[in-house]
Formats: sequence, structure tokens, C-alpha cells
Amino acid sequence: MTRQGQIVRWDAARGFGFIATPEGARNIFFHVRDFRGGEPAEGMSVRFEQIEVGGKGPRAMAVQALSRADAAPTPPPSRTSPARGGARRAPTPRPSERAVREAPRGLSLDGQPALFSIALLVWLGLLLAISLRRLWPLDLPVVAGGLLLLNIATFFSYAFDKSAAEQGRWRTSEKTLHALAAAGGWPAAWLAQRALRHKSRKQPFLTIYVLTVLLNLGALGLLLWRGL
Repeated sequence: MTRQGQIVRWDAARGFGFIATPEGARNIFFHVRDFRGGEPAEGMSVRFEQIEVGGKGPRAMAVQALSRADAAPTPPPSRTSPARGGARRAPTPRPSERAVREAPRGLSLDGQPALFSIALLVWLGLLLAISLRRLWPLDLPVVAGGLLLLNIATFFSYAFDKSAAEQGRWRTSEKTLHALAAAGGWPAAWLAQRALRHKSRKQPFLTIYVLTVLLNLGALGLLLWRGL
């Protein structure tokens, strides 16, 4: 589907950016290799082909700059004369600035470090209690090593997915990321969301992530309860 919009964010170092449309769609991803002619810049009006990447959101392909004559018309700014002796009104933020500032953050432990700290303490407490009662089906060193490797794998899965998104390569399934978190890799997932700034503003993903944390804590609590 051919659409028009405006580049609201451009990261020249990483070679990707986001487009907002007059209809209100925001954060439409595009990569520099999908841009035709010149160098992308914030505020530039563009035409593009929008596609949907399964579960990953919209993506712009064949992005090209529009001349002023081709760009979709926008209403002229209001010119209200200031009252005598009064100060002028502050200028209305441009759509590109507003789109970036109003991007939804959603429900997540990423936005609530205190909640993450509480969840982490509960997790460590459950692990300690289960270990002291020797309720693990495997030896403690095996369990500890497995959790360590699981969290390392989770962090690098996020890093690989972010790199793939920036370079337009095949990405890691969100189901895989959630499965790793539910299995016990959710602390590394939280760290990756903050350190890499990946999957940290997508509300549906973050809601499911919180559920995987609760699922993991619930499974550990059930294991401890059955051993009492």
C-alpha cells in the first residue's frame, strides 16, 4: 500500500528511522537501504510502500523523498495576534516532535524498576528456598549453570533480534523471546530491554513479558509448596 508521511526519527549511525503519517500512524520502521535518493533526514516528507512483517509491526519499503509540491497538504499554522502588552503564545510542537514524545510506553517492569527489584528478590528467594530444601530435580550446580546459560542466551537473543531489525534480516520470533523469559531468562530480558532499548515501548509485547515473569514465579512457588 502506497502512503505518504514524514520522517520523525533518523539514526544515521545505525542506518534506520521511523515515519509518521498524517492519518496518525507512528513508528513505521524503515532501513537506509530501502531509501531511494539522497540522505534521509528528520522532518523530510516521503512516499513509501507499507508492508506488515508478521508480528513485528509495519515497515516502509521503497522510501523516497517528496518535493514540496508532491507532499500531502498540511493546515497552515494559526496566526493569532498577541494581546497588547501580553506575551506571545508558545509555538505548537511540530507533528514529528509530538509523535516522538507521545510514543506509548505500555505496561512493563522496564518502566517500573521498583517492581522489577521486588520480582527479582522474590525470584532469588524462591531459588534459595528450593535449593535449601533440595527440591530441584537435578543437582544444584547443574540448575545454577543452566539458569546462567539461559539468561546469557536470552540477552543475546534480544541483541540478535535488534541487529536483525536494523539490517532487515530474519528476526527472532517474539514467541521465542517470551519462552526464554518464562523458562527463567526474564531478568536478562529486562536488562536487554533497558540496555539495548529493544522491545521496551511495545505495549502488547511488554504485557505478555510481565505475564511470563508471573508464570515463572508461580511455577517456582508451586514447586516449593509441593515440597513443604
